[in-house]
Amino acid sequence: MGSIGSSFFDIGHLDALSSKQTPVHRVDSRVKVLTTLCFIVVVVSFHKYDPARLAPLVIYPMAIMVIGRIPFSYILKKVLIASPFVLFVALFNPILDRNPVMELGSFVISGGFLSFTSILVKYVLTVSAGLALIACTGFDAICSALSGMGVPTAFTIQLLFVYRYIFVLGEEAARMARARALRSFGDRGMGIGVYGSMLGQLLFRTMDRAQRIHLAMMCRGFDGKIRYNSPKGICWSDWIFLGGWCGLFVLLRSYDFPAWLGRELGRLI
Repeated sequence: MGSIGSSFFDIGHLDALSSKQTPVHRVDSRVKVLTTLCFIVVVVSFHKYDPARLAPLVIYPMAIMVIGRIPFSYILKKVLIASPFVLFVALFNPILDRNPVMELGSFVISGGFLSFTSILVKYVLTVSAGLALIACTGFDAICSALSGMGVPTAFTIQLLFVYRYIFVLGEEAARMARARALRSFGDRGMGIGVYGSMLGQLLFRTMDRAQRIHLAMMCRGFDGKIRYNSPKGICWSDWIFLGGWCGLFVLLRSYDFPAWLGRELGRLI
């Protein structure tokens, strides 16, 4: 019961982190969104057999977390939450793709193992960059930035509501878990068999709660549009942030720095 409530409260901690005053937090939200999108596109564009070339790109999420004073442990825990699903998807690659691609001494590395590693590295880089973006910007500001960049209003409103209704779902789940714990004696009512009916009840209770929230919003004049604050103009420091990072991403994509570093180390040895 406590774990359900604390986990959903922990999600809201991302918005709490966005209230800090650091150089990264002061960058225009549209610029940070564009930079992160460019980063994700570059990461995804790498070939599945080139996981080593992804290593230098870790500099972006690391720099955002260091400058923005975002706890590494917090982001790492959030990245690990969905990692079992990614592992399950990537686990079949070494089984299905056994073609030898490279050799390290007496070890033969298959293409499936390289693609397996590539999927994991891409997942860590993209998800950590997205979480760092929310932590240093705030989800409301991200939706406002998307709306200001011409993204359809219906999409930004749905995105914002999905994020907000996660907390409604969490509150209802915490209430149900608390009620089950108070009505259980020993191990009775705590087995796996009750989860099916609890999930169904959770769906109905969440829909009912969402309907009440919607009616309350309509009574307060909600007409299907969210009025964001007018964004400030993008200053020269924001353009430097955007151009500098995007230029670095393109450079890391165009040139194989890990291979160059390996050659230089080989010469020294």
